[in-house]
Amino acid sequence: VRLQTQPKPQPGQPPLYSGTFDCFRKTLVGEGVRGLYRGMAAPIIGVTPMFAVCFFGFGLGKRLQQRTPDDILTYPQLFAAGMLSGVFTTVIMAPGERIKCLLQIQAATGETKYSGSLDCAKQLYREAGIRGVYKGTVLTLMRDVPASGMYFMTYEWLKNILTPEGKSVSDLSAPRILFAGGLAGIFNWAVAIPPDVLKSRFQTAPPGKYPNGFRDVLRELIREEGVASLYKGFTAVMIRAFPANAACFLGFEVAMKFLNWIAPGL
Repeated sequence: VRLQTQPKPQPGQPPLYSGTFDCFRKTLVGEGVRGLYRGMAAPIIGVTPMFAVCFFGFGLGKRLQQRTPDDILTYPQLFAAGMLSGVFTTVIMAPGERIKCLLQIQAATGETKYSGSLDCAKQLYREAGIRGVYKGTVLTLMRDVPASGMYFMTYEWLKNILTPEGKSVSDLSAPRILFAGGLAGIFNWAVAIPPDVLKSRFQTAPPGKYPNGFRDVLRELIREEGVASLYKGFTAVMIRAFPANAACFLGFEVAMKFLNWIAPGL
């Protein structure tokens, strides 16, 4: 977020952060380890229901396209089911993302307006009502709907490729699940980064700066910083994407096996 929202440098001046590792170093030096976890509370509160809703949406999307529970879906159908999960998660993601982004950039700007996630939510609601808390929802949808489609389709595709001949996908080993989940995360973020940059800029902008929404953000970015600016933070996102999503899918598969064991008819 800090890389995506850093101000354009003045003529002859270097940018605030030259890259991912420079941003990491400056944050660590200036704020300590806690600075790396700025804005963590809002995502932590939302992450469990968000992933529950995410996988529920994917399962519902699959069922809506199946005539019988045993029907095997095509990859485009899996993509469509994944997109439905992105719609579901936006309701939870949008306010959490807004709060997280504001808290993550305020230390870099030198202004401490919010003391924490709850204070940020209260001030946003006081200033602009529920619309203030949900600012950037359309851009969150634009990021999560196609990215979630890619996410789940890629995961199912990789699982099928990695399953040995004659074996069932449900018997896939933990290392193969980790690999499939990690690569699915990379494919997910390859699609999600441009709208994520637009979302971060829009959610952290002062009120009224972009009256026409993401179109104004996109126009300003392309005009002032070029097309490459839509991929700001690419390295940071990719460093996170593989391990985070590998763990996510492994956790899901283990949880499903556990639930099927304790309540097979549920």
